[in-house]
Formats: sequence, structure tokens, C-alpha cells
Amino acid sequence: MKGVILHGGHGTRLRPLTHTGPKQLLPIANKPMSQYCVETLVTAGIKEIAFIVGGIGSKKVKEHYGDGEKFGVKFTYIQQDSPRGIAHAVSLCEGFVNNEKFVVFLGDNIIQRKIDDYILDFEKSDAAASLLLCEVSNPSQFGIAQIEENKIIKITEKPKNPPTNLAVTGIYFLTPYIFEIIKKLKPSWRNELEIADALQILVEENEKIIYGMITDFWKDTGTPDDIIEANKIILENMPESFQGKKEENVIMEGKIIVDKGTIIKNGVKIVGPVIIGKDCIIEGNTVIGENTSIGENSYLSDCNISDSIIMSNCTIKGRLEIRNSIIASNSKIIKEKKESNKKFILGEGTQISL
Repeated sequence: MKGVILHGGHGTRLRPLTHTGPKQLLPIANKPMSQYCVETLVTAGIKEIAFIVGGIGSKKVKEHYGDGEKFGVKFTYIQQDSPRGIAHAVSLCEGFVNNEKFVVFLGDNIIQRKIDDYILDFEKSDAAASLLLCEVSNPSQFGIAQIEENKIIKITEKPKNPPTNLAVTGIYFLTPYIFEIIKKLKPSWRNELEIADALQILVEENEKIIYGMITDFWKDTGTPDDIIEANKIILENMPESFQGKKEENVIMEGKIIVDKGTIIKNGVKIVGPVIIGKDCIIEGNTVIGENTSIGENSYLSDCNISDSIIMSNCTIKGRLEIRNSIIASNSKIIKEKKESNKKFILGEGTQISL
């Protein structure tokens, strides 16, 4: 079985973070969100993976992932000229899958479980598709499945009045027959070819669709709040590790992950779960609170940060309290006087003096 990761789209709900690159490369716990998809597929034994790329930052995707050698697999890149819907993106991989069953992962979807059993069940079955469903509190934001007697009877894309709260997650196990179905589709009101419409045709043709339930963690990271929440969950489940250096008068509590080359100086307090990338300097009276990720080559001094993501090569200096924020790479915030709590969503290269 081959894998396909959809890595396109404009990421408009995440602007300005996505002005300079694709949303799927935004880091969660210091790792691009789509890398969690890659690792899930690799762990499941998938050896060939295609990225459907498009829009701004396609080159960055190729630069980050390369040919797949470092993951022990082979990567292929397929260009989508414009975002025309998930079903359209899936249709582009017909030649790549070469008449085999395949699994599609939306590059901004994260789960905290293996998919090996789902793959095995699907390979053994005569089903046209297999879906992973998850109960959600906001079903109108997702494709929704209706089930009767353990059978999917209807799939609707983002209904105004959802009949259930069972969201169709961004993980699809498909056969090549889906390509014939997609050719029958007409664009939706969004002028896109919807994967929910393709799946609904399978239902109407009485094709077999099996499903599994995700009962632990699944996140569609479409907004800044989604990314911050995913960062929190992943940090809580990461193993503790300390490869940096710290001076004697440093307070460290909870689960803390520090990469090599990072120096934590006297007066600093860190309360985990926290991850700090390599080659950082943390000094002064800096407090790094729970659920915070600090990217590599960053410098923090005299600031107080919690529930936030600070990407690589950032400088934050001064008596500033930062909460529930995402600060993109190469940003600089300098503050001379103490400020009340601040929330930032800053694009790459932002510089602020307060």
C-alpha cells in the first residue's frame, strides 16, 4: 500500500503565519505538523509516499523532506496548480498509486495512535473505502457521517444542521475505484471537488465502506487555537530528555525536553511540559511555563511565556508576558518596560519594539 499526503491549500485561517510558507510546515512541539503524518505512515510500513503540493511554499516542502532517505522511504512530489478541493488533489495521484489500494492523509491532521491495524483490515477487506470517524463538539465544521446498524448510510460536507457529531477525519483508505467516482463529480458551491461527495456516491452505489473510531486524540489544525491545543497534547505525551547545559541556579519542574547546544542560565524557571530546541540561550529572569515550544537558535531574556509556540531563530527580550501565542521564525520582540499579558500571532521575520 502507498501513502499520499495532501500538502496544498492557502491556509487563510492561519495568516499571517502562512504568508511565507505552507501551513503543514508550521511546527507543533518543534516538528512540522505534516511530519507527524509522515511518521505515522512510515511506522505503519508504508514505503512510498507522495506529497500533493501547491501554492506558496511548494519548494520549502521539497527542501524539508527531500527524497525520503532520512525517513527510510521514497518520496514523490505531485503539483496541484490551484486548490480545487480534496477530491481533485486525490485524483492527481492516480498514476502514483498504480492500481493499488492507498491511504490519504491530510497534512494538517494529527492523531496520536498507530494506523497499522486499520491498514491491515482494509487490505483484507473487499471495501471500496475505509474511514476514521471521531466525535466532535462542532460537527458543522466537518464532513459528517450518519450510521445505522453499524453501516454508513450518508456523508455530508459541513452541514448547517448536522445529523450526528461523527466527523470524517482527514485519513482515508481508498481503492483505485475512487478515481472513477471523482470523474463524475461536479464542483460544490465552493467551486471545489469535495471528497465527501465522492464518498457519498460510493454509499449510493451500495459500495462497502468500513470505518473505525478514534476515541483518543485527533486534531484538524486549521486555526491558531487548534495548533496551540495540539502542541499541548503532544508535549504531554513526549518522553523527557535533557541534552543541553544548565547553570546551578535554575528551577525546572515537570516534563522538560531540551536539545543539545542549548544553555539555560541562572535565574531561569521552566515548568513543563516544555520543549526547547537546539542552540538556544535562555537567561535573565525568564519563566517558561506549561505547554510551550521554543524553536532552535532562539534567545530569551527576562520574559514570561506560556501556552505558546516560539519558532526558530527568535529573540524575545524584556519584561513581557506572552500567552496563547504563535511567533514565527526570525521574529524579534524587544520590551524595556513591563507590560500586561500579550497574545501574538506573528508572521515570519516580524520585529516589534515595545
